[in-house]
Parts: sequence; C-alpha cells; structure tokens
Amino acid sequence: MSAGSGGPEQEVARQEAVQGATPGGTAEPGPPGSGAGGDAAPEPVFRSDVVVELVRASASDADVLFAARVSTKGEASRDDVGADLTADGDAQRRSAGLVNYLMRDRHGSPFEHTSMTFYVQAPIFVFREFMRHRIASYNEESGRYRELRPVFYVPGRDRRLVQEGKPGAYRFTAGTPDQHALVESEVRAASTRAYEAYRAMLDAGVAREVARVVLPVTTYSSMYVTMNARALMNFLSLRTQREGSTFPSFPQREIEMCAEVMEEVWRGLMPVTYAAFERNGRVAP
Repeated sequence: MSAGSGGPEQEVARQEAVQGATPGGTAEPGPPGSGAGGDAAPEPVFRSDVVVELVRASASDADVLFAARVSTKGEASRDDVGADLTADGDAQRRSAGLVNYLMRDRHGSPFEHTSMTFYVQAPIFVFREFMRHRIASYNEESGRYRELRPVFYVPGRDRRLVQEGKPGAYRFTAGTPDQHALVESEVRAASTRAYEAYRAMLDAGVAREVARVVLPVTTYSSMYVTMNARALMNFLSLRTQREGSTFPSFPQREIEMCAEVMEEVWRGLMPVTYAAFERNGRVAP
C-alpha cells in the first residue's frame, strides 16, 4: 500500500521543507499563525492508507535448511547454503519436507536465521499495537527532534464501523452513511484543532516534546521494523484474520492492513516456508 501522493520520500521531503525549528527541541518564534521559524504552516492532510515497503532482506528457505541440518550434519550443512527449494527433484522435496516438519512440530529456531527490515508509515495508534510484539526491533521518528507533520488518518468508506460480539471475538459490520459522515467530520475537526494548538505552542517557543502532547493518535508516524521469519509468523498469526487458522484472531483493521503487505512480501521471499505456515494452520513454530 502506498502513500498516494508521491511516496514516503517525497512526503518526508515536502514536510521537511516546512521545518523551521532549531536543534535541541525548541522552535524559533515567528509571527503569530506563521508557524515555527516564520514559515507558513502546512495544511492538514487526511489519508486512509498505510505504507509498507521492504527496505532490505536476508531471508530464504535455504536459511532454514542449513540452520536445521547443522545438528546432524555439522560442517557439511554448509552445502545447504543457497540451496534452491523451488526446483523439482527428490532433494528439493526432502528439503521442503524438512521445512514442513519443523513447522508442524514447532522446532522454531531455524526460522530465526533470517532478517527482514520494513519501512512503515501509519497512524500512531497502529504503532502502539506493533510494539506490543517485543520480538522485533523498532526505530520510530521522534516528536522531540523534529516537527511532526499534519498528516492524519481518517477511516475510509470501506472501514467497518460497528462492533458486535464479546471481547476477543469481535465482529464488525458496515456503518451507515450518517455514521461514516460523523466519523470523518469529527476526525477532521479534532485533528485540525489539535494541530493548530500544536503550532501555536511552537510559535510561542515551546519545545517540540511538550507541544506534541496535544496531537491525537491518528497522527501519522514512520518507523523501521526488523524481524526474522519466526517473529513475522507470530505477528501474522495475531494480526491477520484468516479462515482455517488454528487459533482465530480478531485484529484491528488498520494493523491488519500493514500485516497483509508484509505477508505478501515474505511469501515471495520464502515460498516454501510460507506454504508450510499455511498448511499447518498459521501457527508460529
């Protein structure tokens, strides 16, 4: 999923062009209403998407093989480095069978010898859910060291609004046109007012780390997240809703949007491992 207006680099560049704050967490006072440093305040932007991009990866099905086979083959396991599990033949079928065995019997450590780094741009409330997964590494942009951009999430018309059911087993149904209109108007009004308060404090010389307290969790942020395949499978098992899962999950839609993109990227990198994950009920080993 993309940012919709030139991608994250262009969006960051556009917003950095309006940064008028000095280093150290404070802003240069400017004329009232002009924004920090006298620059004109950017207009709020409202979006209903997320951005997920693979930055780098060291992740293949062969990584699982050599890590698993060192227990029985020792130094001979190095022959499995770079093996092709997608080709036809008995050796490839045995290798795929080993991956499936590891997944089925939950021998998870061989899946940890991989690494994927994603760039994610999403509203702050999504990141708070992300960071409950402590089996990943995170670096997020800081509201102490840069002026936060007036980019806010508003649920799209396809976002189901009405929650039914008991905690842990929610079912969501589509809202009425009036409910969608109410959500959009209130999010826009609250976010705009909060950003005006934020800029007013910056204009008065208040430190960024203090001024940011008025901004809502619908504000977009950006981060890098790095995880191995085992950690990603744990994340996907909890943050996607899929038929046939051994343990059904009921994630918030916005983090599921991120998870769906990450899953498709990983599926391309490790197709044999992905197939075993699906075959065994989407349970992280």
